[in-house]
Amino acid sequence: MDFKEHITDKLTELTGLDRDTVRAAMETPPDEKLGDLAFPCFPLAKVMRKAPPLIAQELASKLSADELIEKVDAVGGYLNFFFDRAAFITDTISAAREAGDGWGRSDIGRGKTVLVEYSSPNIAKPFHIGHLFSTAVGNSLARIYKFLGYDVQSLNHLGDWGTQFGKLICAYKRWGDPEVIAKDPINELLKIYVKFHEEAEKDPSLEDEARDYFKKLEDGDEEATALWSRFRDLSLDEFNRIYDMLGVKFDSYNGEAFYSDKMDEVVELLDEKGLLVESEGARVVDLSDMDMPPCIILKSDGATIYATRDIAAALYRHRTYNFYKNIYVVGLPQSLHFRQIFETMRRAGWEWSKDCVHVGFGLVKLPGKSMSTRHGDVIFLEDVLNESIEKTRAIIEKNNSDVDDADAVAKKIGIGAVLYTFLKNSREKDIVFSWDTMLDFDGESAPYCMYGYARGRSILRRAEGIDHSSADLSAAVSDDAYTLVKHLAGFGAAVEDAAAKNEPFYVTRYVTNLVKLFNKFYNTNPIMRDDVPEDVKKARLAIVDTVCTVIRSALSLLGIGVVESM
Repeated sequence: MDFKEHITDKLTELTGLDRDTVRAAMETPPDEKLGDLAFPCFPLAKVMRKAPPLIAQELASKLSADELIEKVDAVGGYLNFFFDRAAFITDTISAAREAGDGWGRSDIGRGKTVLVEYSSPNIAKPFHIGHLFSTAVGNSLARIYKFLGYDVQSLNHLGDWGTQFGKLICAYKRWGDPEVIAKDPINELLKIYVKFHEEAEKDPSLEDEARDYFKKLEDGDEEATALWSRFRDLSLDEFNRIYDMLGVKFDSYNGEAFYSDKMDEVVELLDEKGLLVESEGARVVDLSDMDMPPCIILKSDGATIYATRDIAAALYRHRTYNFYKNIYVVGLPQSLHFRQIFETMRRAGWEWSKDCVHVGFGLVKLPGKSMSTRHGDVIFLEDVLNESIEKTRAIIEKNNSDVDDADAVAKKIGIGAVLYTFLKNSREKDIVFSWDTMLDFDGESAPYCMYGYARGRSILRRAEGIDHSSADLSAAVSDDAYTLVKHLAGFGAAVEDAAAKNEPFYVTRYVTNLVKLFNKFYNTNPIMRDDVPEDVKKARLAIVDTVCTVIRSALSLLGIGVVESM
């Protein structure tokens, strides 16, 4: 039974308002002592020609308690509803247990395709810690949308085209050693790429040489194409090893190169619409009326740039997927770029451009470190993940934790800790990297949430001989049990909020608060103690079982696994 809908029915009948108006007006009181739901009577003042407090009192007198409502209070201009706690706990836990891993799921996305572009590292450059922001947010959003019934396509728009490949080919031809590169491909390719920039500062003619190599690549030169293909394959091997560690999978790796033969059409279409104008030899879309710089489509030398490729990609995706949403999980510094291409597509008359969304995120701050691969100062993501795993392993050993496979547990917790760090706040907020905070087993962290799950599973293992499948859930009524179950009931709403705002932290915040409430519950509601009545014990075990299921589901939406003991 949906308690809110039940109250909506009663108020609709009494007030004469339509259901949608009543439902939309409902509020959750800031303090649980004021009730579970509140209805403000102020909108009725003009219709009933009475002061809201009088209206509230009149309606309260007509609303009697029933099997779902314990009482109704009139406070000021509000009607405050108090649910029958036994009924609410019984209804919620029964429904959640029947749904299992499907609790909180929805079919609101049925028949709609959502594209999520994320990660998108550059070929021949290492996967650094900065890439994880896009990867963590994008992977979580993809999981969240799938949970809500959408057909989700995860896209990795690889940076595999552009003048940097001319530079890399130039560097390889001058300083590359095939045998050395074969042993450690990405690191060695990075070294010669960095060396190119160092040498180009002394000899600017290298930049011209690099442009010539990229031109050869664009023209399909056999040697240049073979080198580019080799660099791409080596890079994907490297990236996929990291993605496997993170549990991330993609449906498409179509990068910039894939769209290189699709850009002429973009230029033609924009030209036909009369959108292209000359500007210092380049062909651009003038966006000055929107207080934006022009969107460059063709540079003065006739070459295309990121904007052209991104527009070509959007057009291809629309034709291929007929998407409901086309989401780009790309850093906030690219906000202007996306505003420019979205506005250009809108002016081209592509109505679907309104469904293209830039989901920006902040910066990763590490003391004394830069994220620039141009100068070689880079924190490799694999190193961070391995260090997190090692530090977690040391904590497990120090605490003498009794776990079956310490290495596997350390890997799940260590990687989960890193992912949680990137998802625990609004994505636009910068991240300050801190091992102490990340691996804190008592604070807001993945280890804290995972420990809550493991603690619940430990309780259930101790109770293996007790059948709680048909427990009388009304026996579990208490203040802390009720607060916990109310939070369990809100899981689906938290997931929908995360999707509506493209903010995974709604799920992170939800599961962290769930674990906090669970900790309080089992500290104030003893379960396996000898003096606990059998019916109470079974009811509380049913709640523990449900909490574990929801913790696991919520963490999964963040790309974080669980461990049975720690």
